[in-house]
Amino acid sequence: MLTSCQQEKINEIIEKYQRKKSSLIAVLQEIQKEYRYLPEEVLMYVSSEMEVTPAKIFSVATFYENFSLEPKGKYVIKICDGTACHVRKSIPILNALRKELGLSEEKHTTDDALFTVETVSCLGACGLAPVITVNEKVYAKMTPESTVALLDTCRKEGAQ
Repeated sequence: MLTSCQQEKINEIIEKYQRKKSSLIAVLQEIQKEYRYLPEEVLMYVSSEMEVTPAKIFSVATFYENFSLEPKGKYVIKICDGTACHVRKSIPILNALRKELGLSEEKHTTDDALFTVETVSCLGACGLAPVITVNEKVYAKMTPESTVALLDTCRKEGAQ
C-alpha cells in the first residue's frame, strides 16, 4: 500500500505529463529515477491513475532494458563487454567486482543496496576500453585494481 506522500509524488509526475497515455514511458522513467526501480504497487497505482491496463504497463516496463522491476543499488555499475572492451580484458574487471561485492551472475545487487553490477553489450566508448560507468559517469581504461579502488571511493561517499 502506498503512503499518501508516495501517491502525491507519483501524481505530480503523472500530472507533469498531463495524464497522457502517450507519455507512459516518460512517466515510468521519472518514477524509476525516484525509486531506482519500478515497484509493482507503484505500477498498479499508475495504471489506475492513467487509465492504462496493468498488462500494458508491465509490457512496457519489461520490454525496455533500462527499466527494472528489481531494486537497484545506489551505485549502478555497468561494465562493457563489447568487442573492444572484451579484448582489452573486461571480464577480469567483472570478476573483481563480483568478488569484492559478493555478487554472481544471478545476484546483481549487494545486500545493503549500495551497488548493482550489470554487463552491457556496448557503452559507446570503444577507444577508451575497457570501460565501466558508475551512475552514467564513464571511467576509462579500467583494471581490476582501479575498479576496486573506485568501489572504495564510492563506499566512502555512500557512508556520508
